[in-house]
Amino acid sequence: MALIVDDILFFPLKFTVWLGNKLRESAYEDMTDESKVHEELLQLQMRYELEEIDDETYEKNETQLMERLEAIREMKEEE
Repeated sequence: MALIVDDILFFPLKFTVWLGNKLRESAYEDMTDESKVHEELLQLQMRYELEEIDDETYEKNETQLMERLEAIREMKEEE
């Protein structure tokens, strides 16, 4: 009987913890998704080749994306 009461009383807390863990996992997967960065690099290169952006903008954005990619890889290595 005590176990049932405990389960009922602590359900909101347990659910909140479970939900927090799921959100954290989802955010981590989203942060470490290299495919999104690769896609952004391809879009950047396409815009550059179509002359929609200049050399300076391309190099600046490419550097930022490469830094993000490196940070993702470092995070994955630390796991």
